[in-house]
Amino acid sequence: MEKSKVYFTKEITPESVVKMYETLGVNLPGKVAVKLHSGEQGNQNYIRPEFVKAIVEKVNGTVVECNTAYNGARNSTEKHKKLMEEHGWNKYFDVEIMDAEGPDLVLQIPNGKILKENYVGKDIEKYDSMLILSHFKGHPMGGYGGALKQLSIGCASSEGKSWIHSAGQSKDQFAIWDNLPEQDKFLESMADAASSVVKHFGKNIVFINVMCNLSVDCDCCAVAEDPCMKDIGILASTDPIAIDQACIDLIYNSDDPGRDHFVARVERQHGIHTIEASAELGFGSREYELTSID
Repeated sequence: MEKSKVYFTKEITPESVVKMYETLGVNLPGKVAVKLHSGEQGNQNYIRPEFVKAIVEKVNGTVVECNTAYNGARNSTEKHKKLMEEHGWNKYFDVEIMDAEGPDLVLQIPNGKILKENYVGKDIEKYDSMLILSHFKGHPMGGYGGALKQLSIGCASSEGKSWIHSAGQSKDQFAIWDNLPEQDKFLESMADAASSVVKHFGKNIVFINVMCNLSVDCDCCAVAEDPCMKDIGILASTDPIAIDQACIDLIYNSDDPGRDHFVARVERQHGIHTIEASAELGFGSREYELTSID
């Protein structure tokens, strides 16, 4: 089996994001959704609108998000829109919350390990293609957050997020947190959900991971740890599994003093299992060829 191609640059600039996209040789057709993390209220580590302005303009994209499934400033459409405006997303871009109005779009997962259905914001159907633009960092529940998390939790509606977190037991965001499933079932549910979004877009989806502000906490945390590692670079691929595996390998192979703290978070949550489960589902490969771009 041919190894997936992953491209890497140490240069972290708005122009480098565009260059990495162009290196893929893919022109996303039609109406393009740019899925990114808009940042929870109080979070200091999320990637700012100014940084992604060049790439969003390059693909003529709409910035898309979905509501959360936990208490905070993004768990209702009204609050989420207000925060996105406060964070400056509306200043530069067309912005859409894909699950602003129901009913959700149901994506079937006949070969899912845990989930047989994924619930995503119905307005995802407005888009012909998608750029998954991920801030790669740690995560309190998933161990790490990258392309696979954006595909799964990120594209899921509020109820869909509850469905994934509960491994298909409940869509009630207020009921799931007291009865969470075994960790690997949650991670396998993420893999299932991610596979359905990849299938939905087919070849019209690409992935860029920005390895900066490397905190062990996600941008969904209102109170997040400050970064524990120095910035590493930007990666791009058409394979979400390969790009996340490459990022994990860059972390593990780093001699940064904060590396062990980051790795401890990944391993505490068995984060690599999301990649393992995704590879078993077959929508990408853990085997990759990393090409550095000057």
